[in-house]
Amino acid sequence: MKGGCLCGQVRFEADAPLRDVFACHCSQCRKTSGHFWAATSVPLDRFRLTETTGLRWFQSSPQARRGFCGTCGSSLFWEPVGEARISIAAGALEGATGLQITQHWCVEDKGDYYDIPTP
Repeated sequence: MKGGCLCGQVRFEADAPLRDVFACHCSQCRKTSGHFWAATSVPLDRFRLTETTGLRWFQSSPQARRGFCGTCGSSLFWEPVGEARISIAAGALEGATGLQITQHWCVEDKGDYYDIPTP
C-alpha cells in the first residue's frame, strides 16, 4: 500500500496486512489532526519511506514522536519509542484500503462538538 502527504515531499509504502484503524480522541491527537487521529499500524520491517524531503519529527511525549511534512503540514505518523511499529494516518493512504475503524481510544477526552456512534 502506498501513501504520502499532500504535497508529495513525504512518501511511503507499507506491506499488508495493516491493522484496522483506531480513532484516538486524546487532546494531543485532536490538536495534531484538527479533529481526531485515525490511524492504522504496521511493523517497521514492513514499512518504507520512499521520499523524505519534507519529513520532520516532533517528540510529542516521552512515549512517542510524530512525523509530519514540514512543507504542507500533513500529519502522517505516530511512532512509539522502543517498539518496532509505526502508526500511519489512514487518510494518507492512497486508494481503497479495505480498513475500517474498529476501536475508539480516549473517548473521555473527545471534543464536545461531535458524538461517537455506538454500535
